[in-house]
Amino acid sequence: MSIELGIILAFAAMLCWGFGDFLIQKSTRKFGDWETLFIITIFGSIVLFPFVYKEIPSIFSFHNSKFLLLITASVILLFAALFEFESLKKGKISVVEPIWSMEIPASALLAFLIIKENVSLTQIILIVALIFGLILVSLRSYHLSKHIWLEKAAFLALAAALMMGAANFFVGWGSRETGALATKWFVDTFIALVSFIYIFATKRIHRMELDISKNKKLLGSMCVLDNAAWVAFGFSMVLAPISIAVAISESYIIICVLLGMFVAKEKLRIHQKIGLILAIIAAISLAVMI
Repeated sequence: MSIELGIILAFAAMLCWGFGDFLIQKSTRKFGDWETLFIITIFGSIVLFPFVYKEIPSIFSFHNSKFLLLITASVILLFAALFEFESLKKGKISVVEPIWSMEIPASALLAFLIIKENVSLTQIILIVALIFGLILVSLRSYHLSKHIWLEKAAFLALAAALMMGAANFFVGWGSRETGALATKWFVDTFIALVSFIYIFATKRIHRMELDISKNKKLLGSMCVLDNAAWVAFGFSMVLAPISIAVAISESYIIICVLLGMFVAKEKLRIHQKIGLILAIIAAISLAVMI
């Protein structure tokens, strides 16, 4: 295994999230945040269990620093996911996309401050160029209106971005200390348990069962894509610098824009084309210079 493989996995995560967020938005609007979160995480917990069951006893030691690290990652990711799902439910993907790019500097800053992960000046310049490109490509004409940035979804998206940036870092750190699959299983199991308790307490179990039986294709596709993205992301942060892996994987905005161009026949403005080219060049440059 090598850094090059880590970069490939970061691109794989980018592709899966590019398609997966669209399905998550449909699910949150149709079923709600907690139900969507439970379905995604219980799927991941069940599927990953056969691969990690031998490692579970060593994780559940309260005197083990790895356990505290994984609990921290789980709690932060739980809140980050809820804020992210709520921003998707209440706002447009095109509104929250540029804000979510703030995940990249948040993760990079934590990697630098906590585990002393250094990146070169050239890599920093490329990461900044990538963020700027993603913001440009995400900006629509209505983003120039002050009203759009005062919407509740925009504040939710900003909170989600900062928390998800922290979650990305702790999941990456946990993956390095414990293993990518074990970390993903632990986080999924924790979030699935908390989500189930909430759903049970609010008496929505029966409704969720009906939703699952009637929407198996949508929910199945969403679970596969999102979990595949997180597994690929976890391994990428083990093999490559966290800041680089986050920067590349968060470029899934490029996928959303390309889908809009070629599937929905959307036309891009000049600044969006410039941003798209800049983001693609920066992402590829980050990958090849590792």
